[in-house]
Order: sequence, then structure tokens, then C-alpha cells
Amino acid sequence: MKTTFSLFSLICLISVSSFISAQTSNMELPIYDKEDLNLRNVDTIPDFESKINKLKISGVIYKSDGVTPAKDVILYVQQPDENGDFELIEENDKRYVNHRGWVKTDADGRYTFYTFVPGGDRRYNQLQQLYPIVKEPSKDAYEVETFLFDEDPLLTKTCRKRMAKKGDPTRILKLITEEGMLVAQRDIVLKADY
Repeated sequence: MKTTFSLFSLICLISVSSFISAQTSNMELPIYDKEDLNLRNVDTIPDFESKINKLKISGVIYKSDGVTPAKDVILYVQQPDENGDFELIEENDKRYVNHRGWVKTDADGRYTFYTFVPGGDRRYNQLQQLYPIVKEPSKDAYEVETFLFDEDPLLTKTCRKRMAKKGDPTRILKLITEEGMLVAQRDIVLKADY
């Protein structure tokens, strides 16, 4: 009886694991919602023109050595609106975040997004963030650490110290103003093959 119960428990565990894996497969990531045939290294997030705090984010994506520019890497970014809320759109039986965009790096690994400074959801003490996913040619897509904002009042000294120890402190965007627009630089180093 004990063996039968153990076997039943093992079968249930395997079934649940398989179900979870299927639900979170890479094909469900939003990066796959757009065909990459016409992607360029510059994109504009919806509603950019109507926003007050317009933002241009540029950078270079490097291979895992941190030196070699990575060509043809797709970078997908999604973000909340200026109030920290994700505006969801339903279309063709799919639900997705409205404020999102895709770029594909050029031969020099360069990319640019025209967007706006997102709000942080203060109800839940959420930082102002952009949520990126990268997709290298012939590899699975994966998430990159979120882009944060230096001026965010919730980005405390304690948070910064933690990031310096565990995370990537370059993910904190330092905004400057150029020709009436906020501008930030964010370079990304891809994960090493393992």
C-alpha cells in the first residue's frame, strides 16, 4: 500500500511539473508575439508622442565576453504607464501589454527605444521599471534584469547596496536631458553558454 501511494505521488508530481513547463514554455513569452522579419534597431513604444516625460534609451548588446557587439539580437521591452499600471489590450484572443516594443540589434550591437518614464505602482511599493527579454539567434529567449531609474524615490540606499553585491548596478538608468528629451544609456551583456 505504501509503495502504491509513493508511486501515485510520483506520477502526480511529474504530471504537475509537465503541466507547469508547458504553461511557461518560451513560445508563450511576449517576445514571440511579433515576427522578427521587419525589426529594426530602433522602435517607439505606443503613446510615446502623447507622454510628458519622453525618454530615449540607447545601448549596445554585447556577447557574453562583454566586448564583442552582438548582431541580430532581439530585445523586447514592456512597461507600465506613467501611473505604474499595465494597460492591457485584447486582440485576436490574446491579451498583452500595450506599452511594448521590439528591436533587433544592428551589426554594431546597437539599439534604441523611444518611450516614456514609467510610473511605479506605489500601492505595492513597486519601483519604476522596464521589463526586458532578449532572444539571441538560435537560442531560447530569456529575461534580463529590469531597467530601473536613478531618480525613483523607492530606490533606496539599501536597494542600491544589494544590487551592487548581487545584481547589475548598470541597470539603474541615469537620465540626462538632451534637446528637451530625457536620454539614458543601457548596455547589456548576454549570458554565457552553459
